[in-house]
Amino acid sequence: MSTLKVNKIENTATTDGGISIDNTGGVQVNGVQLPTAGPLSNRNLIINGAMRVAQRGTSSTDNGYTTVDRFSSVASGGTVTHSQEALTTGAGDADVYNLGFRYFLRQTNDSTASGNNNYRIIEYQPEGQDVATSGWNYTSSTSNITLSFWVRSSVSQEFYGYILTEGATARVYTFSTGTLAANTWTKVTKTIPGDSNVGIPNDNTSGLQIVLASFWGTNFTNAGATLDTWRDYVPSYWRTPVYTTSWVSTIGATFDLTGVQLEVGSKATPFEHRSYGDELLKCHRYYYKVADGSLSVSAPLNSPTYYNTTQIYGAFHMPVEMRVTPSIDQTTGTNYYISYSNNASQTGNSISLHTGSFSRSVEFVCGLNSAGTAGGSSIFRINNSNAYVALAAEL
Repeated sequence: MSTLKVNKIENTATTDGGISIDNTGGVQVNGVQLPTAGPLSNRNLIINGAMRVAQRGTSSTDNGYTTVDRFSSVASGGTVTHSQEALTTGAGDADVYNLGFRYFLRQTNDSTASGNNNYRIIEYQPEGQDVATSGWNYTSSTSNITLSFWVRSSVSQEFYGYILTEGATARVYTFSTGTLAANTWTKVTKTIPGDSNVGIPNDNTSGLQIVLASFWGTNFTNAGATLDTWRDYVPSYWRTPVYTTSWVSTIGATFDLTGVQLEVGSKATPFEHRSYGDELLKCHRYYYKVADGSLSVSAPLNSPTYYNTTQIYGAFHMPVEMRVTPSIDQTTGTNYYISYSNNASQTGNSISLHTGSFSRSVEFVCGLNSAGTAGGSSIFRINNSNAYVALAAEL
């Protein structure tokens, strides 16, 4: 039996090339890249990479998980606004909009802060078990994982990102976005090989950290931070090469991100758009908004029971199993919550989780400001437009 070996097959009768096979084994059909490894569906290890879900709200100056789900936006030194923004068909957005993207995560630099200890970063952490079982042989240099994303800056300069793993030896892989043209969406693709010293836990803790920074101060950078190769994550190299201060010194500068995809293989395939419902359920593993007074002042919470005359007990059942037993995230205030029972009502100021909670359901208790009837059942609701109750199990 003989073997026919070719570097490329093209259908020259079509303008887009028909089927092509390159000399690395990558296959394209009508210009669309097919996966080079891993599954055909559920390829993207990133949840909410299109920035569609924002259970906590659309704008915040607080650090952490504050707007777009699963993406933590953090700043040190001065004020930064983190927001979910809408894409339009207008100039500057059309190319990305036509690919199916409707939202992006934005950092707005509200004040200059170019000190040694200052920074502005966006971070994503997948669970270790999702990376470990993805099909990426992360200890082999011949097995690859590919990160791709769309990025835009209002100031033209070079930015850096990195992937950090924390096994027995912390290892970091630093990359550059290249110099971005101002106010222009750019797709960045990085193919990252495995490394013999990389360790990924097969559990619900952080598998790795993906960080993209609009600024790092000099305490976090070093000219010796080599690009596109694994190295030990030690202080003498820190995270990235030295940053220019152009963006961080510009008040009102913006840094935008969408279309984040992490997939097994050596090629970036088209972004895997999932339905809003699928994406929301995936987000619920880490954050679940039970009720929100800004959407409905009388939003129902539960039908609890009066444990005694001034305490009601109930349970929240989550739509999916959360990563760990969650903590409660809520706003508190006078009469923010209300219980109706026996043709009367009693109000409460806050809710707390009780013993017996776990990752599929949690028991809660609310202390009331006046007495009800012990043993009676009730209807429990939000009682203020500023009140909300959520459960958090973020990495």
